[in-house]
Amino acid sequence: MSLNADIFKAYDVRGVYPSEINEDAARAIGAAFSAYLEAKRIAVGRDMRLSSPALAAAFIDGATSRGTDVVDYGMISTDMLYFAVARDGHDGGVQITYVEHAMSFIDPPVIKPFNVVLDAGSGMGGLVAPKLFERLPCRTTRLCFEIDGRFPNHEANPLIEENRRDIVERVVAEKADVGIAWDGDADRCFFIDGTGAFVSGDFITALLAEAFLIKHPGASIVYDLRASHAVKDTVARYGGTALMNRVGHAFFKRRMRETNAIFGGEVTGHYYFRDNFYADNGFIPALLMLELMSKKGQPLHDLLKPLAGRYFISGEINTKLARMDLVPARLATIAARYADGHQYELDGLSVEYPDWHFNVRPSNTEPLLRLNLEATTSQMMERKRDEVLALIRT
Repeated sequence: MSLNADIFKAYDVRGVYPSEINEDAARAIGAAFSAYLEAKRIAVGRDMRLSSPALAAAFIDGATSRGTDVVDYGMISTDMLYFAVARDGHDGGVQITYVEHAMSFIDPPVIKPFNVVLDAGSGMGGLVAPKLFERLPCRTTRLCFEIDGRFPNHEANPLIEENRRDIVERVVAEKADVGIAWDGDADRCFFIDGTGAFVSGDFITALLAEAFLIKHPGASIVYDLRASHAVKDTVARYGGTALMNRVGHAFFKRRMRETNAIFGGEVTGHYYFRDNFYADNGFIPALLMLELMSKKGQPLHDLLKPLAGRYFISGEINTKLARMDLVPARLATIAARYADGHQYELDGLSVEYPDWHFNVRPSNTEPLLRLNLEATTSQMMERKRDEVLALIRT
């Protein structure tokens, strides 16, 4: 059979079911995966999407056709699957053992009885979060904890503003100290401060880097090239080594292994931990943030004040072009316009000036350009954002 080449992305396999990826594709991928690894035994897990049982069964069928034994963990979060693979042999009791592993990143008695709103988005966070928070003194308000692949309340993607509406309203209504939301497979974690404001992943990376460097002086931190300078400045202030990296979990994991970095963060809510097998995790960041708030005696909003008053970020802005072949020309135009800045092409085009910087990255599969920009004042950020966008959209 022939597979749709578009489903193979830079660091994962994704497609629309069943038009782009279906059972036949999953079966072929399962067989190829086993053959490539020469695997004797692999673990398979799935999320709550309605297509997942059929795709998982087909993948397993393909893998076993190559003589590979498969441990089917059923419906689990992505980070639980990472844990099962890394620890091996945990054919049963993975959830309990995983909870112990996640809790090992903090000192539970330190945690104060915060008022916390949690939104699992009808996804896998509803499976894991209750087991973690029953061990903490926090008072929790739980939203969308019933696992349902139809997503009856909202899509499980907190990066989209409309999907945060419920948790923002409840944080404000409950006068909560913090809100925590997860995506569908719960490998990404997002925060709402006590005022109801969404917290950028840049700032969360900076705060978690601070927490790690207090515990592990001199450690290396890997950060996303799109990120605010808040990250590298925080790492420098606490005596660590900041390592800029291209976007994507495969590239982060490789760089962290190469450098023995203790922590890494992407602006999109992926956070990676050396002691979590260099993998990303959606629950460890939540626990670490509660620990940091407890140790500092401050709500998240107050922890953010030094950053929010100094670093002004645009967030990621996507612009769709008419055709893919327009992308190189637009990047060349932008590079020529800002030729007096410090430029590098680690991932797309990045340009640095003393008081502002930006990155423009093309999508691998669509005629899209993604802009992330930061400046030292809100006025400059808005002016430069509009200036670069005008070049992108010319």
